[in-house]
Amino acid sequence: MSTPSSHPSFWRRVPLAFGAFFSTLSDAAYAARVEKLSLPEAAPVAPVTPVAPAPAPAPVILKEATPDAALQLLALLQREARLIDFTQENLGSHADADIGAAARVVHEGCAKVMREYFTIAPVRQEAEGSRIVLQEGFDSAQVRLTGNVVGSAPFTGTLSHRGWRASSVRLPKLSEQHDAAILAPAEVEL
Repeated sequence: MSTPSSHPSFWRRVPLAFGAFFSTLSDAAYAARVEKLSLPEAAPVAPVTPVAPAPAPAPVILKEATPDAALQLLALLQREARLIDFTQENLGSHADADIGAAARVVHEGCAKVMREYFTIAPVRQEAEGSRIVLQEGFDSAQVRLTGNVVGSAPFTGTLSHRGWRASSVRLPKLSEQHDAAILAPAEVEL
Protein backbone atom coordinates (compact mmCIF):
# COMPACT_ATOMS: atom_id res chain seq x y z
CA MET A 1 0.00 0.00 0.00
CA SER A 2 1.34 3.45 -0.87
CA THR A 3 1.64 6.26 1.55
CA PRO A 4 0.46 9.79 0.63
CA SER A 5 4.05 10.88 0.03
CA SER A 6 4.87 8.05 -2.37
CA HIS A 7 3.33 7.64 -5.81
CA PRO A 8 2.89 4.49 -7.89
CA SER A 9 5.57 3.89 -10.51
CA PHE A 10 4.91 4.30 -14.20
CA TRP A 11 4.57 0.54 -14.71
CA ARG A 12 2.08 0.32 -11.86
CA ARG A 13 0.03 3.21 -13.36
CA VAL A 14 -0.28 1.58 -16.80
CA PRO A 15 -2.62 -1.27 -15.70
CA LEU A 16 -4.50 1.15 -13.43
CA ALA A 17 -5.11 3.45 -16.39
CA PHE A 18 -6.33 0.61 -18.62
CA GLY A 19 -8.53 -0.74 -15.82
CA ALA A 20 -10.02 2.70 -15.14
CA PHE A 21 -10.58 3.25 -18.86
CA PHE A 22 -12.46 -0.02 -19.42
CA SER A 23 -14.36 0.23 -16.13
CA THR A 24 -15.46 3.78 -17.06
CA LEU A 25 -16.74 2.51 -20.40
CA SER A 26 -18.59 -0.50 -19.02
CA ASP A 27 -19.86 0.67 -15.60
CA ALA A 28 -21.95 3.87 -15.45
CA ALA A 29 -21.79 4.06 -11.63
CA TYR A 30 -17.97 3.75 -11.74
CA ALA A 31 -17.86 6.46 -14.45
CA ALA A 32 -19.95 8.76 -12.23
CA ARG A 33 -17.49 8.28 -9.35
CA VAL A 34 -14.50 8.98 -11.65
CA GLU A 35 -16.21 12.07 -12.99
CA LYS A 36 -16.83 13.30 -9.45
CA LEU A 37 -13.14 12.78 -8.62
CA SER A 38 -11.79 14.48 -11.76
CA LEU A 39 -13.99 17.59 -11.81
CA PRO A 40 -13.40 20.36 -9.29
CA GLU A 41 -16.37 21.39 -7.26
CA ALA A 42 -18.42 23.92 -9.10
CA ALA A 43 -18.05 27.42 -7.73
CA PRO A 44 -21.06 29.66 -7.78
CA VAL A 45 -21.41 31.21 -11.18
CA ALA A 46 -21.41 34.99 -11.22
CA PRO A 47 -23.71 36.63 -13.73
CA VAL A 48 -21.87 37.35 -16.95
CA THR A 49 -22.14 40.85 -18.26
CA PRO A 50 -21.81 40.96 -21.99
CA VAL A 51 -18.65 42.63 -23.18
CA ALA A 52 -18.75 44.47 -26.46
CA PRO A 53 -16.27 42.94 -28.87
CA ALA A 54 -13.24 45.05 -29.60
CA PRO A 55 -13.62 46.91 -32.84
CA ALA A 56 -11.86 45.24 -35.73
CA PRO A 57 -8.82 47.15 -36.95
CA ALA A 58 -9.50 49.21 -40.03
CA PRO A 59 -8.45 47.31 -43.14
CA VAL A 60 -5.36 48.61 -44.90
CA ILE A 61 -6.46 50.10 -48.19
CA LEU A 62 -3.82 49.86 -50.88
CA LYS A 63 -3.86 52.44 -53.62
CA GLU A 64 -3.69 50.91 -57.03
CA ALA A 65 -1.09 52.63 -59.15
CA THR A 66 -2.01 52.94 -62.77
CA PRO A 67 0.93 52.52 -65.10
CA ASP A 68 0.04 55.58 -67.21
CA ALA A 69 1.99 58.12 -65.11
CA ALA A 70 5.06 55.86 -64.95
CA LEU A 71 4.89 55.24 -68.69
CA GLN A 72 4.44 58.97 -69.33
CA LEU A 73 7.56 59.74 -67.25
CA LEU A 74 9.52 57.07 -69.09
CA ALA A 75 8.40 58.59 -72.42
CA LEU A 76 9.53 62.05 -71.26
CA LEU A 77 12.93 60.66 -70.23
CA GLN A 78 13.25 59.02 -73.63
CA ARG A 79 12.25 62.19 -75.49
CA GLU A 80 14.58 64.53 -73.60
CA ALA A 81 17.44 62.21 -72.57
CA ARG A 82 17.22 59.19 -74.87
CA LEU A 83 17.25 57.14 -71.65
CA ILE A 84 15.70 54.00 -73.14
CA ASP A 85 18.06 54.10 -76.12
CA PHE A 86 21.01 54.45 -73.73
CA THR A 87 19.95 51.56 -71.46
CA GLN A 88 19.07 49.26 -74.36
CA GLU A 89 22.41 49.83 -76.11
CA ASN A 90 25.15 47.21 -75.78
CA LEU A 91 28.01 49.34 -74.48
CA GLY A 92 30.66 46.61 -74.76
CA SER A 93 31.79 47.69 -78.21
CA HIS A 94 32.03 51.43 -77.40
CA ALA A 95 35.05 53.29 -76.02
CA ASP A 96 34.79 54.71 -72.50
CA ALA A 97 35.08 58.26 -73.88
CA ASP A 98 32.04 57.64 -76.13
CA ILE A 99 30.05 56.19 -73.21
CA GLY A 100 31.00 59.19 -71.07
CA ALA A 101 29.86 61.61 -73.77
CA ALA A 102 26.54 59.74 -74.12
CA ALA A 103 26.10 59.69 -70.34
CA ARG A 104 26.51 63.50 -70.29
CA VAL A 105 23.63 63.86 -72.79
CA VAL A 106 21.46 61.43 -70.80
CA HIS A 107 22.26 63.25 -67.54
CA GLU A 108 21.41 66.68 -68.96
CA GLY A 109 18.14 65.41 -70.46
CA CYS A 110 17.09 63.65 -67.23
CA ALA A 111 17.88 66.80 -65.22
CA LYS A 112 15.74 68.84 -67.63
CA VAL A 113 12.77 66.48 -67.17
CA MET A 114 13.18 66.57 -63.39
CA ARG A 115 13.27 70.40 -63.32
CA GLU A 116 10.36 70.82 -65.73
CA TYR A 117 7.92 68.28 -64.29
CA PHE A 118 8.83 67.90 -60.60
CA THR A 119 9.74 70.00 -57.61
CA ILE A 120 12.14 67.89 -55.58
CA ALA A 121 13.47 68.74 -52.13
CA PRO A 122 15.58 66.88 -49.59
CA VAL A 123 13.76 64.99 -46.82
CA ARG A 124 16.34 66.13 -44.22
CA GLN A 125 17.89 69.61 -44.24
CA GLU A 126 21.10 68.67 -42.38
CA ALA A 127 24.31 68.16 -44.35
CA GLU A 128 25.23 64.59 -45.21
CA GLY A 129 27.79 63.31 -42.71
CA SER A 130 26.33 65.30 -39.80
CA ARG A 131 25.21 63.65 -36.54
CA ILE A 132 21.44 63.70 -35.93
CA VAL A 133 19.06 62.43 -33.25
CA LEU A 134 15.78 60.75 -34.20
CA GLN A 135 13.26 61.09 -31.38
CA GLU A 136 10.57 58.55 -30.57
CA GLY A 137 7.75 58.71 -33.11
CA PHE A 138 9.96 59.67 -36.08
CA ASP A 139 8.40 58.94 -39.47
CA SER A 140 9.91 55.66 -40.70
CA ALA A 141 8.59 56.38 -44.20
CA GLN A 142 10.90 59.43 -44.33
CA VAL A 143 13.92 57.98 -42.53
CA ARG A 144 15.33 54.47 -42.96
CA LEU A 145 17.61 53.21 -40.23
CA THR A 146 20.66 51.25 -41.41
CA GLY A 147 23.61 49.65 -39.66
CA ASN A 148 23.33 48.19 -36.16
CA VAL A 149 19.70 49.00 -35.30
CA VAL A 150 19.10 47.93 -31.70
CA GLY A 151 16.57 49.09 -29.15
CA SER A 152 14.11 51.92 -29.53
CA ALA A 153 14.23 55.68 -30.14
CA PRO A 154 15.81 58.08 -29.55
CA PHE A 155 18.48 57.03 -32.07
CA THR A 156 21.69 58.96 -32.70
CA GLY A 157 23.46 58.40 -35.99
CA THR A 158 25.19 59.89 -39.01
CA LEU A 159 23.10 61.16 -41.92
CA SER A 160 24.45 59.21 -44.89
CA HIS A 161 21.78 60.41 -47.39
CA ARG A 162 19.37 63.32 -47.03
CA GLY A 163 16.62 61.55 -49.02
CA TRP A 164 14.34 63.12 -51.61
CA ARG A 165 10.67 64.01 -51.75
CA ALA A 166 8.58 65.33 -54.58
CA SER A 167 6.70 68.37 -53.35
CA SER A 168 4.89 68.79 -56.68
CA VAL A 169 4.35 66.85 -59.90
CA ARG A 170 3.34 68.59 -63.11
CA LEU A 171 3.01 65.84 -65.71
CA PRO A 172 1.11 66.88 -68.83
CA LYS A 173 -2.51 65.78 -69.13
CA LEU A 174 -3.18 62.94 -71.57
CA SER A 175 -6.06 62.66 -73.99
CA GLU A 176 -8.37 59.64 -73.74
CA GLN A 177 -7.02 58.24 -77.01
CA HIS A 178 -3.33 58.53 -76.01
CA ASP A 179 -1.64 55.13 -75.70
CA ALA A 180 0.81 55.62 -72.82
CA ALA A 181 2.45 52.27 -73.61
CA ILE A 182 4.04 53.83 -76.73
CA LEU A 183 7.11 55.37 -75.11
CA ALA A 184 8.62 56.58 -78.39
CA PRO A 185 7.04 56.06 -81.78
CA ALA A 186 9.04 54.33 -84.46
CA GLU A 187 10.55 56.81 -86.91
CA VAL A 188 10.51 56.24 -90.64
CA GLU A 189 12.49 58.65 -92.79
CA LEU A 190 11.12 59.21 -96.29
